This record gives sequence, structure tokens and C-alpha cells, in this order.
Amino acid sequence: MNIGEVMEMHRDNLMSLTNVIGVGIGEKDGTPAIKVFVTKKMPEIALLPQDIIPKVLDGYEIDVDEIGSIRAQ
Repeated sequence: MNIGEVMEMHRDNLMSLTNVIGVGIGEKDGTPAIKVFVTKKMPEIALLPQDIIPKVLDGYEIDVDEIGSIRAQ
């Protein structure tokens, strides 16, 4: 399965997690990665187990980026 298919398969679940505001495809350390954009990075200990973003999905690494809140201008 390619990274686009993996991202689409898991998009709804990732978007339902606390602070997640977007999902995309990018790179981490020169290899393809699934990007998860959050309003604020939180330590795992501060999250409920079901809200922890996985480190890998179907063999693709997850890269979490804190981007803050998005507002229309």
C-alpha cells in the first residue's frame, strides 16, 4: 500500500484525536512520512490513551507538527 492510501485509510481516525487539525504527506529525515498537524504538542502522559498519535502507521513514520490554531482572515 502506498503512503497516500495509508493516509486516506487512517485520516478520519487521526482527525478525531485531541488537538489534530490536519493530516498530509511529507518527509521526515528524507523519507516519506504522514504529517499530522496539531494546535499544540502535548506529552503522551497528558493525553488519554485513545488520543495518543501513533509513531508509525502501516510502515510509514508519523511526523507531528505544531502549527497553532487556524483562523480565517
